[in-house]
Amino acid sequence: MTAVHARQGAGPTLLDGSAVLSFRAMASPITLTVLRPGPDGDACLERAAEVIRDVERTCSRFDAESALSLANAAPSRWHDVPATLVWAVEEAHRAYWETGGLFDPRVLDVLLSWGYDRSLPFGSGEVDRTASSVPMTPPPDRPDGAFPWWPEVARGDIGWRLNLAGQPIDLGGIGKGLAVRWAAAELANAGQGYSVDAGGDCAFGGVGPDGDGWHVGVEDPADPDQLVLVLDLIDTGCATSSTRLRRWRVGGAPVHHLVDPRTRRPGGDGLVAVTVVASDPAWSEVWSKTLFLAGAAEIRSRAERLELAAAWVEEDGTVGTTTALDPMVIWRRGDV
Repeated sequence: MTAVHARQGAGPTLLDGSAVLSFRAMASPITLTVLRPGPDGDACLERAAEVIRDVERTCSRFDAESALSLANAAPSRWHDVPATLVWAVEEAHRAYWETGGLFDPRVLDVLLSWGYDRSLPFGSGEVDRTASSVPMTPPPDRPDGAFPWWPEVARGDIGWRLNLAGQPIDLGGIGKGLAVRWAAAELANAGQGYSVDAGGDCAFGGVGPDGDGWHVGVEDPADPDQLVLVLDLIDTGCATSSTRLRRWRVGGAPVHHLVDPRTRRPGGDGLVAVTVVASDPAWSEVWSKTLFLAGAAEIRSRAERLELAAAWVEEDGTVGTTTALDPMVIWRRGDV
């Protein structure tokens, strides 16, 4: 899902002197860019790419051999795991508490019951996963929000150990945000400016192609070839949560991957996309998802209360922005 992407100058052609590394990971196209790189620019790009691949190998629930999948298979037991997974679980746990449980990775069982068991997006919503579905009401004996989430980590003799406290988890969103955070750290001193674009989760640092900030287009979910906003960003992250790609049908009912842990049903009534700009790309991801769950009726009040720089697109095409984001907007759809 590429709902936010860097727009370099007037088009997608990179300026002379830029170093670019593109590949695919975490079910997304990845583009790493360093403007006017220093002598170790290429090495920095390779290290940044390896950071992203490491997160995918470690934290993907779609790889049966990943450290996360092995821990998920026996979530009440202790497992020897890589440090990357420990850091990701600890950050997810922090997000769980700081959002009052709105960010809760324990909705994995709901997603699986709806047939979301593969990494490819389901597309336009025409796929019906009825054969693998269960009723959409939450099991009465285990709603996610009914008990606190306390995963445990410990240092073992040769590394880290993890216990998921009895319930499998999905680290997809925050995992990608953390991959962008850690990749950006590898590029921080690689040149005069850099960008990390991981299909909707991004980080930007230093000067952009025109010598000022990075011009970032926010796509129209109804037509990804069109933009609703262009933002001017520097030294920050941004992320978009959207139902444009990952939506499908279960037993004839529409569902998507942004599950409200309070109801264990699809959240975000009236919304199709939410973008958040924050200094940390992982927290841009966390806040974009939790704001989405507010729905069209409540998103403005919640975002303003949290003082977040946010934009959203409603089902009827209405575009909203917060006062914290407004100074970053350099173009809006409808501007002459």
